[in-house]
Amino acid sequence: MSASVIDGNALAARVRGELAVRATALAARGVQPCLAVILVGNDPASAVYVRNKMAACEKAGIRSLKLEYPGDIDPVVVMAKLAELNADASVHGILVQLPLPSRFDEGAVLEAISVAKDVDGFHAENVGRLSQGQDAFSPCTPHGVMKMFEAAQLRLAGAEVVVIGRSNIVGKPMAMLLINAGATVTICHSRTRDLAFHTRRADIVVAAVGKPRFLTADMVKPGAAVIDVGINRLPDGKLCGDVDFAAVSEVAGLITPVPGGVGPMTIAMLLENTVIAAERVAREAGQ
Repeated sequence: MSASVIDGNALAARVRGELAVRATALAARGVQPCLAVILVGNDPASAVYVRNKMAACEKAGIRSLKLEYPGDIDPVVVMAKLAELNADASVHGILVQLPLPSRFDEGAVLEAISVAKDVDGFHAENVGRLSQGQDAFSPCTPHGVMKMFEAAQLRLAGAEVVVIGRSNIVGKPMAMLLINAGATVTICHSRTRDLAFHTRRADIVVAAVGKPRFLTADMVKPGAAVIDVGINRLPDGKLCGDVDFAAVSEVAGLITPVPGGVGPMTIAMLLENTVIAAERVAREAGQ
C-alpha cells in the first residue's frame, strides 16, 4: 500500500484564490481586509513566519501591517499598541507572533486582543465558544487540518481519532473541532501509557508532539489517515515532521508531508479568519 498525499501547498493556493475573490468584493464595498502583525525580538524563526504570513496576505489581496519591537521593549508599549489596533476600524485581524520574550505575560497579551480581531483564535472567549460548538475563530493549524479533511472527503462522524499532543495551540482545539464534527476522540501525550495501543485502532491520527519521526509504521492501522502537524529541524538542517513519512506512507491510506502539508494551510486559515472578520464589519456597517 502507498498512501495518497494531501498537497497542502496546492490546497492553500486554492484557498488563497477564493479569499482573493472575497477580498476584492469587500474592497468594492469600501472595506479592505487588514491584518496587523506584532513581532517582538529578533528570533529568526519568528521573523521567517511573519515574512511568510505577510507574503501570503499580499497574494490574497489582504493589506498587512508589520509592527516590530526590540526584545527589550517595555511590555506596556506593546499593550498600548494593541489597544490602539483594537480601536482602529481599518484593522480587522491582530496577531502577536509567539513566543514572546520571557518578561512578557503571554496570556495577558493574548487576552488584550479584541475577540472580534483575534484571528489566531487564542483568546479565552473564542476558546470557550469553540468548546461549546459555537461560532468562533478557530486556531489556524487545527482549522487548516479540518479543511484538509474536507478536501479529502474524509467522513469524520463516527470516526475514531487519536490526537497526539495536548497544547492550547493545536492538540486541545483540534480535539474540540473533531468532537464538534462527530468524531470519537482520544487525546494522547507524553504520559500516555502504551501509546501504540491507541494509535493502532485509530481511523485518523493527528501527530502534534514535536518529536522527529515519532510516529512509526508499526503504530498505524493499515489504511488510516495520518496528519503530521510537527515541524522539526534535523542536525543536517533538513526539516521533518513528527511522522516517519517514508515508512508510514507504506501503511497509511492518506498522509500529509512535511514540509508542504499542514504548514501552508495554517497560514491560509489565518487569512481566512481575517477575511471573515472584515466581512463581519462590512455586514454590521451595512456595506
